[in-house]
Amino acid sequence: MRKLRKALFIDRDGVIVREMQVDSYEKIHFIPHVIEALREIRRRTDYEFVMVSNQDGVGTPSFPLDDFLPVHEKIMEVLDGEDVVFDDVNIDYSLPEDGCPGRKPGTAMLQSYLDGDYDLKASFMIGDRATDMELARRLGCRGIWLHDGTECGAGIALETSSWLEIARFLTGSDRPLEHRTATVERRTGETDISLKLDLDGGGHGCVVTGIGFFDHMLDQIVRHGRIGLEARLSGDLQVDEHHSVEDFALALGRAFALALGDKKGINRYGFDFLCMDEVNCRCAVDFSGRPCFTSGGRITRDYVGSFPTELVPHFFKSFCDEARCTLHISVSRGNAHHQVEAMFKAFARALRMAVKRDPSSNEIPSTKGVLE
Repeated sequence: MRKLRKALFIDRDGVIVREMQVDSYEKIHFIPHVIEALREIRRRTDYEFVMVSNQDGVGTPSFPLDDFLPVHEKIMEVLDGEDVVFDDVNIDYSLPEDGCPGRKPGTAMLQSYLDGDYDLKASFMIGDRATDMELARRLGCRGIWLHDGTECGAGIALETSSWLEIARFLTGSDRPLEHRTATVERRTGETDISLKLDLDGGGHGCVVTGIGFFDHMLDQIVRHGRIGLEARLSGDLQVDEHHSVEDFALALGRAFALALGDKKGINRYGFDFLCMDEVNCRCAVDFSGRPCFTSGGRITRDYVGSFPTELVPHFFKSFCDEARCTLHISVSRGNAHHQVEAMFKAFARALRMAVKRDPSSNEIPSTKGVLE
């Protein structure tokens, strides 16, 4: 059976930014908590984001197009930089007296969403006006009314003045905006490590270990795993890289274990099949509470630059020991740099899937009721 898509139709003025003629950068004022709420909804659900906005008289002398477009583009740029990406943008420039069929609550701009590919009964229109709720009715979806009302009318699923409440409602979580974080300090006679992990960090961070290629690989985990990671390592590199790579993997694994806590509501399992030019890599991870690591395939060179490739499987094993997870990873033959990078990218993407929260469940994903 074909899976139908779901959409969040979202007004702009009064919902994302304050209601006014936003024709200069100084007039851009985001609604409180809108960015963090939309970011969490985007991360934890499969709704497509569709902007639907009336912009009265854009292109007329009182609201020149050259005043509207750069300001609108700046709003979208800010949202995009915060991982709030809109899949579609629909803006009507007409005036109310024009009677344009695309002007809300008219549906002419949104006909493609009525062709049967979308589960509109499971979709929502988020707006601040009665016309937005009327558009929801005409589309066959439910309304979320962002205003100070207290009673829901017909077809309105939620009335609220809080974006945090909208995020809680759509993600099915009591605390949807709580990031899963951990701080680990590890100091030995061989290494000194300070690490801050945010599993919901969105792919931002800075890692400095003193080993250039290793930093490059850790950056793959940050970007492709969509985590936040700030880390510094000082190690006995005058000896070799072994202690630094091993201890960093142990610290990172420990941070994952702490950030996941009791693992309620996570997917638990993650997998990825990734290609990088001539190389392909398979990776599967299970945060089962049972450390296990297997690898398949041989890296074709002993060094990438000055980095010993024998430390790659050792990194993954050390991570598993402290994260208490099962990891299987295999890589095809090819360029050694591509092999190692494909392994770290596939690992990151599998992690991303495994630690993602299931918005429909807050249970421990095990029939035993515990993962340890």
